[in-house]
Amino acid sequence: MPSSITFWFAALTLVYLELSMRVGTAPLCPYGQAGCHVLSLADLFDRVIQQSSRMHGISSDLHSEFEQYFFPSKNLIGKRKCHTYGILTPDDKENAQRLGREQLTEVILRLLEAWGNPLSQLYQSMSQEQNQDFNHYSTEKALEISDMVHDLRDGVAKMADKMKVLGVLGNTVGYISPESLVPSSAFSFYKRGDLNLMDHHDLLYCFRRDSNKVKNYLRILKCTILPGLDC
Repeated sequence: MPSSITFWFAALTLVYLELSMRVGTAPLCPYGQAGCHVLSLADLFDRVIQQSSRMHGISSDLHSEFEQYFFPSKNLIGKRKCHTYGILTPDDKENAQRLGREQLTEVILRLLEAWGNPLSQLYQSMSQEQNQDFNHYSTEKALEISDMVHDLRDGVAKMADKMKVLGVLGNTVGYISPESLVPSSAFSFYKRGDLNLMDHHDLLYCFRRDSNKVKNYLRILKCTILPGLDC
């Protein structure tokens, strides 16, 4: 192979590799902004569903570890009134499927929005506890789910915007402040700033329940909008 051809072949190879690296490191965007990978709606659904499943798994583990450590021989029986009781949620798959796309998306966003502040307060309270044997690991998980609920809320909001652009979702779905969707009396338990052991347990119990709802609702929403894809 002549030297000139070898040179140009090597140069083109380097250019190709450089472009490949740039594409590999480009940010992921739900729309078509410059310098971004354009994610399909199916890709966005897969991402938020995976994140919601992981979040629910961590919350379930933390709740189970909490009960085993602090209440190993007690059967905690009683009806707990979670602060999200004012958010009307479908109690099974059939009822969730009967909701419109906008309604189900609103329910998901409302649940996620309502948990931002309580989980932050839970983390702060748990990090101040003196029981280091348990809190060495629990505070890390509490911080993780606190961060994840914010990230997931943003991810679902971006996915909703993508659905609006595609004409799949109406423009009625938007930001709702947590104070407007949860009764003010329900916020008093964590706004006190001095959560006790049972407050911790109830928050973990309620978040495990609500994170499971979010996970299931996202799967149902995907199958409603994109039937046939792992449904």
